[in-house]
Amino acid sequence: MDASSRIVIFSGGRLGVWALRMLKPEDFLIGADAGALFLIRQGLSPDVALGDFDSVTSAEAAAIKAASKQYIDCDPVMKDWTDTEMAFQYALDRRPSEIVMCGVLGTRWDHSLANLHLLRKGVEAGVRCTIVDEHNEIAAIDGWAPWRLKRGRYPHVSLLPLSLEVTGITLEGFQYPLKDAALSLGQSLGISNVLLEPEGTITISGGLLLVIQSGDDPPPQN
Repeated sequence: MDASSRIVIFSGGRLGVWALRMLKPEDFLIGADAGALFLIRQGLSPDVALGDFDSVTSAEAAAIKAASKQYIDCDPVMKDWTDTEMAFQYALDRRPSEIVMCGVLGTRWDHSLANLHLLRKGVEAGVRCTIVDEHNEIAAIDGWAPWRLKRGRYPHVSLLPLSLEVTGITLEGFQYPLKDAALSLGQSLGISNVLLEPEGTITISGGLLLVIQSGDDPPPQN
């Protein structure tokens, strides 16, 4: 796959019109289980639909298969990965420049947390990965390169350790700056910061850090 390509995964969690507005014509679309049903109901043809399809009816599964460019199903019992992890690993294997996951957060917190942990695999693979829903954009970063954020899309920026400790945290362009700080798992020091400059930079030297941009209202469309 072209190194400049972006893969967008749609799973069966919270989805809406907001998810369609963020799509680009050149995106490679993966529908995981009910996420594929959402795509075809919007008139979109997934490049790949995969999963055990236990969240859809047999008629809906047949419609997904007919509308998708590739259809991969598996036994719902004899499998080790969730549908979202299957989709994520498929995406990683294609070595894109970026992976965006939609519909991976919802009422099942076990699934939501497991999907959040997939961001670690993205960091380890060196692929920029984000989880997006109507109110949040979530990424995980390590110390390999600074992470840059633009002001305006989401008003709040929170930092939470995904490892036991994150060290060397330096923030530039924020209302509450940090310089070579450390955060341990369980601390809330990094909650609800605000960007003051048009662009902010987050740098860390060790560990794995969740960067959560959020707002109570849907972000404005560019």
